[in-house]
Amino acid sequence: MEQEIYNILKYIGEDPTREGLIATPKRVRKAYEFLTSGYKSNIQEIVNNAIFEEPTEGMVLVRDIEMYSLCEHHLLPFFGKAHVGYIPNKKVIGISKIPRIVEVFARRLQIQERMTDQIAHTLMDILEPKGVAVVVKAKHLCMMMRGVEKQNSELFTSCMLGVFKQSDITRNEFLDLIRTGSH
Repeated sequence: MEQEIYNILKYIGEDPTREGLIATPKRVRKAYEFLTSGYKSNIQEIVNNAIFEEPTEGMVLVRDIEMYSLCEHHLLPFFGKAHVGYIPNKKVIGISKIPRIVEVFARRLQIQERMTDQIAHTLMDILEPKGVAVVVKAKHLCMMMRGVEKQNSELFTSCMLGVFKQSDITRNEFLDLIRTGSH
C-alpha cells in the first residue's frame, strides 16, 4: 500500500521524497488500517457475554453516537451521529456495546444506507428484541468537497424493525426522543 500511495503522490505532481511527504505513505497506510478496522472486528467478541436477562419492557435508546466512515465510492469521509433504540424481549445488552457495534460497521468502506441496516439487523439478531430502530444523520465530504459542493446538506437514513415498524406509537416515541435536545 505504501508504494501505491507513493505513486499517487507522484501522479498528482508532488515530490514524494520531499521532507513533508517522506513518511506520508506510511501514515496513510496506518490511517487506512484504522479507518477500515471494522473488517477485522468480530461482533461476538465485542458483545463478549454482555447480554443479560432482564424483565424490563421500556425502550432502550443510545442517542448521538458519533460515527466516522469512508464512502465506498470516493474513499472520502462521511461523519455524523447514530441513534439506536430497541425494545427488550427479556434481554438487554451492556450499553457500551451499542456504540461499539456502530463503530464496527462505520469502520468499513460504506454507504450510509447499508451501514444503518447492518447496525439494526445485527442488534435484532444478537438480542432478539421486540424491535430495533436506527437513525443515522451524516455529512458526506464527497458531496461537500466535490461534485455538487453542497456544504450544508445532511443525509438521514433509518431502519425500523419489529414493533418500531409495526407501531406508530413506538416509532413516534423513538423519533421524539432522538429529536429532544438534538441540534
